[in-house]
Amino acid sequence: MSMPFYVSPEQYMKDRADFARKGIARGRSVVVLQYAGGILFVAENPSTSLHKISEIYDRIGYAAVGKYNEFENLRVAGVRLADLRGYSYDRRDVTGRALANAYAQTLGTIFTTEPKPYEVEIVVAEVGSSPERDQVFRLTYDGSVADEHGWAVMGGSSDVIGSWLSEHYAQGMDLAGALGLAVDGLARDGSGEAPRSLAGAQLEVAVLERDRPRRAFRRVRAGEIDRLLASRGASG
Repeated sequence: MSMPFYVSPEQYMKDRADFARKGIARGRSVVVLQYAGGILFVAENPSTSLHKISEIYDRIGYAAVGKYNEFENLRVAGVRLADLRGYSYDRRDVTGRALANAYAQTLGTIFTTEPKPYEVEIVVAEVGSSPERDQVFRLTYDGSVADEHGWAVMGGSSDVIGSWLSEHYAQGMDLAGALGLAVDGLARDGSGEAPRSLAGAQLEVAVLERDRPRRAFRRVRAGEIDRLLASRGASG
């Protein structure tokens, strides 16, 4: 009788993690930045229908990279959870922290028990009444959660973009400055070549605006993106 094939638990988990990381690395990056008026989401995404950035609830946004069907399933589950909690209790009981915890449990369970881990990274962000109350949580494929401050980046070129943001990010930027910084970061794809030029039609951009009375999420269309980038270039 042949002996069963044995893989140590450490090697099994390492193989699953490597598989998920490789899938995520193939995706185009997403940048999330805090600015004076709220929280900005910027993704390189020419599609107008397959969104990487979405609204979850009144003041909560969602961004993801990786396999579309997997992070879309997570988004739908988050919307349903938020709606149920807001309807059963109070809209103020729906928080970014609670959603991040729910996503962490789901991703952790999938990573350890399902045949294939999810090839996704996600950000859950909640805009507060002041910059100090903003919350940005980045979750990885295995359910790990990081509480980010200032900015977060996900995707294939996250190391290169993260280095750029760490050198150039400043608190209190206006929307044009934050958008320009995010686009400058996304233009560095890690190939070693000169930064690319990205126009509004190649980008998916949304904001959580602090001063909006209830639903803070707003998509920024291509024309407005180009105007903001032009105004930033003219002033800078």
